Amino acid sequence: MKTTTFNDRKPASALITMAVASALLASCASVPVQPAGAQDARSKLMQLQSEQALASRAPLAIKDADAAVTLAEQPQGDLELAAHRVYIADRKIDIARAQAETKLAEDQRASLTAQREDARLDSRTREADAAHAAAATSAAKSVDLQRQLDELQAKMTDRGIVLTLGDVLFATGRADLKPEATGNLAALVTFLNSNPSRTVLIEGHTDNVGSSEANLSLSQLRADSVRAYLVGKGIGSSRLAASGKGEAVPVADNASAMGRQENRRVEVIISEPVAAL
Repeated sequence: MKTTTFNDRKPASALITMAVASALLASCASVPVQPAGAQDARSKLMQLQSEQALASRAPLAIKDADAAVTLAEQPQGDLELAAHRVYIADRKIDIARAQAETKLAEDQRASLTAQREDARLDSRTREADAAHAAAATSAAKSVDLQRQLDELQAKMTDRGIVLTLGDVLFATGRADLKPEATGNLAALVTFLNSNPSRTVLIEGHTDNVGSSEANLSLSQLRADSVRAYLVGKGIGSSRLAASGKGEAVPVADNASAMGRQENRRVEVIISEPVAAL
């Protein structure tokens, strides 16, 4: 009977060890690992989720992309299937971002439209307020003007505001203003000081007593006297013009004493204000 020695058993033991090691290596080699690109897809999705302006505008698409990334992250021995899952996850992330950016742009346009409408409404409101204020100011000015006209005992005509001063300003045949008559011009001075944009034409008129040449000269001198008085009260000379009409423009019949008295007058024609350009 042949005896088996230790040296005879050693090769068999080594063979078993090698077989076990090979099996272990083969087993490790077959363990599936996370597919390539899955980590990049997760990072891409996390970047989208961190952008607050976008993340809230496509919640369903982002949720769908998250599910696709989770599936792509699962270890897969089939490399082709793993690559397909990573591709699908990447595309769904792109779709979610596109939807979110589109919604953001729509919201921004809507916000700008609302702002423009608010600005337009504010502008219209300001215009309406300005128009109301202008109307109120105009009405107040009209009331004030009428008050001043009443004080002047003047009237509105096509020529402007006309103030008629009778022959009480002058002595018969004279062109010097009577001292006691200048009070009649005080209201006119006040009016002109309150309305610095208005100009004045002063016209002298006479009845038909005497020669027409003498009457023309007298009417001019009387108009000049009124102009000089106004200048002396601080009214700018450039605002004042004087013209003598003589007996050419009667307002009553010279056949009666009353008619002749009405014709002996000085008319002050106050222009409308010059409109600002």
